[in-house]
Amino acid sequence: MIYFAVIFNPWVFGTTQPWAVWVMNVSGYVLGLVWLTKIAVRRRSGYYPARWDDGRERDRSAGRWLTGALAVLTVLILGYCLISALNARATYLAAGAGQVYYKFFECIPWLPHSYDAHSTWFIFWEYLGLALSFWATRDWLLCKTRHERSGLSEEADIAFAREHRLLGELPLATAKPYCAPLPARLKRLLWLLCLNGLVLGVEGIVQRLDGTSKLLWLVQPRFNYTADAQFGPYAYRSNGAQYFNLVWPVCLGFWWTLKYSVRQSLRSVTRAGGGAHSLLLPAAVLMAACPIVSTSRGGAIVAALGWLVAFIVLMLSSQRRHWLTRLGLLALFLSIIGLGGALGWEQLRDRLKTIFTDQMSQRIEIYENSRPMISENPVFGTGPGSFASLYYLYRAKTDQRWQAYLHDDFMETRATWGGIGYAMILLALVVVVAKWWFSSGAIASSKVFMAMLGVSLGGCLMHARGDFPLQIHSILSLFLLLSCVVFCSSRKA
Repeated sequence: MIYFAVIFNPWVFGTTQPWAVWVMNVSGYVLGLVWLTKIAVRRRSGYYPARWDDGRERDRSAGRWLTGALAVLTVLILGYCLISALNARATYLAAGAGQVYYKFFECIPWLPHSYDAHSTWFIFWEYLGLALSFWATRDWLLCKTRHERSGLSEEADIAFAREHRLLGELPLATAKPYCAPLPARLKRLLWLLCLNGLVLGVEGIVQRLDGTSKLLWLVQPRFNYTADAQFGPYAYRSNGAQYFNLVWPVCLGFWWTLKYSVRQSLRSVTRAGGGAHSLLLPAAVLMAACPIVSTSRGGAIVAALGWLVAFIVLMLSSQRRHWLTRLGLLALFLSIIGLGGALGWEQLRDRLKTIFTDQMSQRIEIYENSRPMISENPVFGTGPGSFASLYYLYRAKTDQRWQAYLHDDFMETRATWGGIGYAMILLALVVVVAKWWFSSGAIASSKVFMAMLGVSLGGCLMHARGDFPLQIHSILSLFLLLSCVVFCSSRKA
């Protein structure tokens, strides 16, 4: 089910249609049911499988507290959304002939409430599926496979080293520059994510070069119906760029980890240049160029900043290695810039010239109209998911466009979730990062891999400051999946 979600989400037009979201909701409910069944079986039988977070009690205390804190925040966020739907103040009915109709109810004003019950219910069921998927994926990642439980992987490494007489050639001191190998389940998940992103990137570039205005050559979208406004299966080019800005840093960090892991280093002594991880490098180059090819201004800016940070991180991590490694890294990033420039710079350059003259595609107007929505509902907001239904009432002029998104996820969260809901969501993000920083005894991940995860998640949050990536299910679910990987990892092995 986890693999299905990774593949399915971007290909069904970014999971922007209600039917696609409900497919993913059911997937999350199935995952949650399996997870809860596993917990019940463990408690009833007394069997607890070997896990990566098994460690000394004094090292696990911080991790247990932070895990409990995130669990409580998950329940509170879902409960907050549920109360807003049950305690609705109004719901949006229909629009026609220049008028908008609402139905009003009695509500308890000192409890969370919504001004669009239908949208808030939809958000609740969506977030419930995402929450169950997050916790089920965490449990799955932290459990060891059969080979890892029996220690067969370590024994195979030792046997291989002895067979080829490498123990003398590769002393323990030389293992310091290398990365700890990732667990098998996490590696399979990352392989699937990267290969799926590679195929998605090839499709997006071919579709753009072909000039078709149909998504996947199948569907003509109602909005953004020109080829230059789309990218791949996404009807909005910026959403496509946001997805690739999430994937390419993970792919690059995954390649680095596989290349310099202890096990790979043993085998590379006798097989230079070998390994399936070599496929990840061209995949990362192609996906990193996709934000430029998409001609999304925000996507290109975030991608360029991500390239810079990734280049600095990898160069600092390669100081103790051969100078050819650093030269190869320089060639790697130059190839990203060259590929992106050759396929998309000419169109992107024209759009960058108008970034200020068009008021960031009328975003300034949306921000000005939305500020009263926040000031009038500072505590509980207007209700999760209610922005599109209420923006009509906050337009300064009747001829202004009716927007479905605020184009600032932070601001939209404050408007719809209110100060209380906004604080809980931000606190949950802080707990995820704190879990990796303060806990120990979980999955041991290299600093380079975690830095690339930081580039990925940080870039998505930068996108959220000027667009709506976290309102799109496929991007939000991937953001939560990568957050789950961070939450399962620890700075100290």
